[in-house]
This record gives sequence, C-alpha cells and structure tokens, in this order.
Amino acid sequence: MASYDVIIIGAGPGGYVCAIRCAQLGLKTAVVEGRETLGGTCLNVGCIPSKALLHASHMLHEAEHNFAAMGLKGKAPSVDWKQMLAYKDDVIGQNTKGIEFLFKKNKIDWLKGWGSIPGAGKVKVGDDIHEAKNIVIATGSDSSSLPGVEVDEKIVVTSTGALELGKIPKSMVVIGAGVIGLEMGSVYARLGTEVTVVEYLDAITPGMDGEVQKTFQRILKKQGLKFIMSAAVQSVETLKTKAKVHYKLRKDDSEHQLDADTVLVATGRKPYTDGLGLDTLGITLSKRGQIETDKHWQTNVKGIYAIGDAIDGPMLAHKAEDEGMAVAEVLAGKHGHVNYGVIPGVIYTHPEVANVGETEESLKEQGRAYKVGKFSFMGNGRAKAVFAGDGFVKILADRETDRILGAHIIGPAAGDLIHEICVAMEFGASAQDLALTCHAHPTYSEAVREAALACGDGAIHA
Repeated sequence: MASYDVIIIGAGPGGYVCAIRCAQLGLKTAVVEGRETLGGTCLNVGCIPSKALLHASHMLHEAEHNFAAMGLKGKAPSVDWKQMLAYKDDVIGQNTKGIEFLFKKNKIDWLKGWGSIPGAGKVKVGDDIHEAKNIVIATGSDSSSLPGVEVDEKIVVTSTGALELGKIPKSMVVIGAGVIGLEMGSVYARLGTEVTVVEYLDAITPGMDGEVQKTFQRILKKQGLKFIMSAAVQSVETLKTKAKVHYKLRKDDSEHQLDADTVLVATGRKPYTDGLGLDTLGITLSKRGQIETDKHWQTNVKGIYAIGDAIDGPMLAHKAEDEGMAVAEVLAGKHGHVNYGVIPGVIYTHPEVANVGETEESLKEQGRAYKVGKFSFMGNGRAKAVFAGDGFVKILADRETDRILGAHIIGPAAGDLIHEICVAMEFGASAQDLALTCHAHPTYSEAVREAALACGDGAIHA
C-alpha cells in the first residue's frame, strides 16, 4: 500500500496543475485518472480539440470570403473531414503527452483507474487502497441532459460526439446558445452545415453583457446561423438517420418541430462526482450537486478538498487551475489565493468574445455609479486591414474613483486582449492608468487603450 502527502482524483486542468504545484512544493503526490490519457475533458474532448476545429474552419472561411479581396486568387480548398479530424487528434496527442512528460519530470505517480474514497485519508483505485494525508477531488463535470432527449453520440450528441461525427451533417440543431453550442455551431456552419440554435431564454450567452449579446447574435446571424429564441425543447425523436426536435414557443405555448441530421445538446454541464462515495463520507453537496467547501477549498470532512467544476463558480479550466495551485499552497502550509472577481471568460468564435468583472446589468442591480468607455474595432487600423472590424471594446469604471470594474470585448483576439485589463484590475488600476500606457501601433490592443480614453475625455479615433 502506497502512502502520499496528497492524492488528487482527476487529471483535468485543475487536477494536473494542482499535482505539479504540490510536487514543486515538496509534497509526495499521486493523481488518479481512469482515462487512457491525462488532461481531462478539456484536453481530450473539450477546449483543445474544439479550438483545433475552430481554427481549421476559420481558415476555410477566410479562403472562401476574404482571399480574393487580398489578391489571392483560385479555388477555395475542399474539406477532407477525415484529415481535419486527424489534425485535431494530433493536437490532442501532443498536449496529453506533454502532461505525461511533466508528471515524470515532477515525480508524480499516475494511479490508473477510477478512484473512490472509502474513508478519510484513503483512496481506492481498482483493488488497491492508497493512503494520503490529504485528498483533492478534481473530478470535473459532465454534459447536462434534458428530459425527453436521449443522447446516442451519433445523431443526438453532446460536445464529445460533435468532435467525432462520421461526416459533416447537412443540417444541425443546437439546443442551447451558450459557449459550447455557439462554438461548435460556428465550426459546422463554416463547413457548410445549416445550423439552427434553439435557446430557452430570450438572449444568447446567458449572464453576458447585454450589448455584447445583441452584437454577437447579429454577427452570428450574418455568418449563417439561425436562432429560435424563448423556445423550450420538449423532446427529440430519433429516426434512422435523422432526428425531429419538438419545441414550444414560450410566448404562446405553440408547438413546432425541426428536422436535422444531427442534434447537439449544449445545455451546460453538471459536477461529476459519481462513484466517489461522498454519501458514505457525509460530504455536503449543494442543491445543484456541487461539493461545498470553505475558504481554503476544504470540504466538511477534514483533509478532503475539492476544486474546479465539482465546486461552485464558473466552470472554466483556468478557474480550476487557479484553485489547484491555491490548494497546493494551502497543503504546503502557505497561503493560497484566488481572485474570483478577475476570472476572464472567452468564446472562441470569430470574432472572439471575452469578458471580465462586472457587466452593466450587474452594476445597475447593485446600484453602483459607473461610467462606460467604448471603442469600435472599425476605428482600429489593424482590424480593418484584416477584415476584422466587427465588434468593440467596452470598459466599465467607477464613476468617482475611475477604478476599472469590468470589461467586455467582441472582436479580433478578444481572448488575448482581455488579459491586459485583468492585470490592470488585479493591481486596482484606473481607466486612466490604461489610457496613459503607450500601446504599439498598429495593434488590436490600441482599441483597449481607446476604450480607456473614452472613460475620460474621449477616444482619439472615434
């Protein structure tokens, strides 16, 4: 029986990052993982493979729509779907092998198999029981299901099946207008699929800044995605090679149906804690099935911690990573910290959408006095040069102190640009601090500076 300072259950972004940090801090560390490869959902069937397909399909879109205008003549490339999937799988392989290398480098043991916790300080993997001073649950999440919708990962798929379709469908219905639905819907729309998104609420990307939601939906419509809003899906009927989606419009309860070759169920995710034995241990769960923890990420059972999608907060890989590093610090007797007010979110469509901090809606709800600085990418020389003038940068600052409270970007490289604002917020910067910082020309980042200037006397190029 092996004994460790810490055993982490789950090798996704939260688990493997936690493990590496624990090992760096001198703790004898093991990770339990039942998949054949490390990296969890994110690397194997989530963030990384979807980005590969988003990149490939965006290149096709550029060839079809913008090459000729730049003097690049000739026929747009045809799609070899098998090769595109092989490229995606190669990207996954490179990343998962990279984590295996990091485990060896940091002397972290990989306990292969599915783990359970028979008692405090014990982790069972297969027939073996290992002892640990501390246990970290980093088991992530699973796709949420809908009543009346049975997933077969062939015709009715989750994001996992959507990354492995046998062929590009002629038509696809996406249930849910959140991040996963819009990213995968974008991929297939660019590849020629007729994509219809059915959303229960009256706005896409729930919880995002209202102005961004409207602009984003308008841009996606221009790209060919269709939207049916305020619609409640009742059931999905699977035929031999097609599916029928039955839904009701919430305004009048009228019943409708849609035919599709593929149905993507993208209605969010739920914590995955099955088989861990949490009931027997008496670990407290919330109504939503999340593991409840204290400010040090410890559950109500001493020595058992939880991070990532299994606990409260945004289900984001980087949030899990931050918590993983913080827990490692706590276990090593140091101070672990996560600033939950500065966790960015990104949607990797084209244009990208990114946000951090407060929205106008949340500030109004709190009754806080704020000001808005906004700048359109149409005024950015670099963006116009590469057919990326859609969208804007919006910075929200305190009306009295000018401190940055939040930011929302829809436009080129939004997912990278947002981090300048994250760093500023981490340091408690004002919009003027950003406005006074010299930005290289011509870059997309100048739009961030212009939005900061707009919080003061006004942007230069607006």
